[in-house]
Amino acid sequence: MGQTQDYVLEQWHEVEGIVRQQWGKLTHEDLAQMHGRQEELVSALQKRYGYDKARAEQEVDNWLRSHA
Repeated sequence: MGQTQDYVLEQWHEVEGIVRQQWGKLTHEDLAQMHGRQEELVSALQKRYGYDKARAEQEVDNWLRSHA
């Protein structure tokens, strides 16, 4: 687990709003279930945006890098 992902997990209550701004189709329930877990975010992006797994993982990786 990288340093950025560690920060996201530790600061989820603060980062949650930023994630919601980035991906507005995510519901409150989606975010509540994630608790900062990257794999849950990937799954939610697949469900809400119709991304395949590779695309969803790339979106999350790009987002994490931009918030490092």
